[in-house]
Amino acid sequence: MRALVWHGKEDIRCDTVSDPEIQDSRDAIVKVTSCAICGSDLHLFHNFVPAMLPGDIMGHEMMGEVVEVGSGLNGNLKVGDRIVVPFTIICGECEQCKRGNFSVCERSNRNKYIADKVFGHSTAGLFGYTHLTGGYAGGQAEYLRVPFADRTHIKVPDGLTDEQLLFLGDIFPTGWQAAVQCEIEETDTVVIWGCGPVGQMTIRSTVLLGARQVVAIDRLPERLSMAEAGGAITINFEQESVVARLNDLTDGKGPEKCIDATGLESHVTFALPDTIYDRAKQMIGMESDRPHVLREMIYVCRPAGTISIPGVYAGLVDKIPMGQAMNKGLTFRMGQTHVNRWTDDLLRRIEEGQIDPSFVITHTARLQDGPEMYKVFRDKQDSCVKVVLKP
Repeated sequence: MRALVWHGKEDIRCDTVSDPEIQDSRDAIVKVTSCAICGSDLHLFHNFVPAMLPGDIMGHEMMGEVVEVGSGLNGNLKVGDRIVVPFTIICGECEQCKRGNFSVCERSNRNKYIADKVFGHSTAGLFGYTHLTGGYAGGQAEYLRVPFADRTHIKVPDGLTDEQLLFLGDIFPTGWQAAVQCEIEETDTVVIWGCGPVGQMTIRSTVLLGARQVVAIDRLPERLSMAEAGGAITINFEQESVVARLNDLTDGKGPEKCIDATGLESHVTFALPDTIYDRAKQMIGMESDRPHVLREMIYVCRPAGTISIPGVYAGLVDKIPMGQAMNKGLTFRMGQTHVNRWTDDLLRRIEEGQIDPSFVITHTARLQDGPEMYKVFRDKQDSCVKVVLKP
């Protein structure tokens, strides 16, 4: 089969690789009909996340048709079923899965012994990502092996398009969880840093959850326009002061809820003291992530407010103002998404027409065009916000 394969920093190729096979009785093989490039994939593209190996198949946003099943699925999945595959691999049986904490499943990371050493305790296995999370082949491919397939799936109806359903596997529940973690009240101002795909889903989730005022921060006109269309007040950080504008919008009190939808590459395009510092430390290996947004969120957030972090961080950050955060009594909530906790509700909302997640798609291409589309997505060429690939 053909698949997008990691060969090193900024080197993704469309290669011919071996077809996946059933390895366990709970496996299924899926013929991928649609997959996408995620901002988290760019962290791998830039080699900011450790433990990638040449030959690893990329991708963790995918859906398709089941074409083969193992003997242990007990009718939970059958050939011909149309499914979205969550990026988190879940056993459904461990203590964490029973609590709905699917992104920290205790059994699905087959490299648990490595993750235990790095994280203290292992988290779930993830598709198409670092070997710290299991080193599983990803879904930017013609076919995908799904382990624990009786639980690691979202069955979807035939009446909706791939484009409407694909993002149930990652960015839609990620944006939703980011908003839910804030425990939004109808009097709240919620601010989202970053208007990429996750930011866009977060904006619409906060609107659906009834925030009084939603504010979105970015610099790219196409992203800001999309955010405004979703109901947000927008701030272009290259044209105005974020701190001053947020004070104006909140009568000088600051927003109650702040969401980092950017993650480890949260740096601005012009030189500020902290961004120069971060880049210098990153270049010499003394810091892995650039937390400009985290610092700004802590500074502007209203005392006793909440900071929600769906944006991915990979390692070490520096100069986080913990004194500000502690003395202001801020609450931090973060983590990879517990996808299957949210998807029944979100699928219902799609079916009822409350939201059509396909709004975020700006580019559709063939799988073999994937290496070039990585660069288009990275560089935001042609007003690119989200890329869907068709194997």
